[in-house]
Amino acid sequence: MGKFEYSLGLNELKSKELRLWQALIGEFLGNLILNFFACGACTQDQDGTFKALAFGLAIFMAITIVGHLSGGHVNPAVTAGMLVAGRISFIRAIFYVVFQCLGSIAGTAAVRILIDQDYYNGLGHTSLATNITELQGLGIEFFLGLLLVLVVFGACDANKPDSRFTAPLAIGMAVTLGHLGTIRYTGASMNPARTVGTAFATDNWTSHWVYWAGPILGGVTAALLYTQVLEAKPAPKTNEAAEKYRTHADEREMRKLEGARDYA
Repeated sequence: MGKFEYSLGLNELKSKELRLWQALIGEFLGNLILNFFACGACTQDQDGTFKALAFGLAIFMAITIVGHLSGGHVNPAVTAGMLVAGRISFIRAIFYVVFQCLGSIAGTAAVRILIDQDYYNGLGHTSLATNITELQGLGIEFFLGLLLVLVVFGACDANKPDSRFTAPLAIGMAVTLGHLGTIRYTGASMNPARTVGTAFATDNWTSHWVYWAGPILGGVTAALLYTQVLEAKPAPKTNEAAEKYRTHADEREMRKLEGARDYA
């Protein structure tokens, strides 16, 4: 029963520590930053490169700010991947997704309130381009989720400690690359919560399921692929007994040499 409670996450609800709530506030804030600044950038320019940089930088900043609290998921697709890989509990994953969506809604709502409607320009809402079917959009968003979550797992691999120093930048660059490659066709959501925020603000839910199913399926596939095939192998453990013997042998040799010098 104890193991089941741990996997489900009931122990986290019972804990008197504030770690879960701090993590949830972190996920809320991260998505608020993403939608406020990146979607705000979408109201100013139609250029895809400009938008790609805005979303990549927003993710870079968000993870840098809240990564130590929640792991810096800032995306239900990442959370789904972490859940499948057994890195977080089921209850924590559900709470993360709820707070990610709330943060995105708050961020886009703030943009909508603070600027005149003449500048809305769609508020950065994602939609399928003309002649792009829902299945095509699903495939594009699948690969976006796959790319992002592969980078997340690669950057946070415990057996590649050096990559952790560049993790926020690497993840931000993955978001930028995804936008550069596909923003014209689906808006390059790669984040269901991000699209919930703009859909709520614009009351436009057309083909909304694509922006949930695609990235999450891609994220789950990436998690399985990385943990089963691509994960770095742990460094081989040294034989402690042999190492200890070599150390003592070296010390004995040093004492012999010192004794020889004394006689000389």
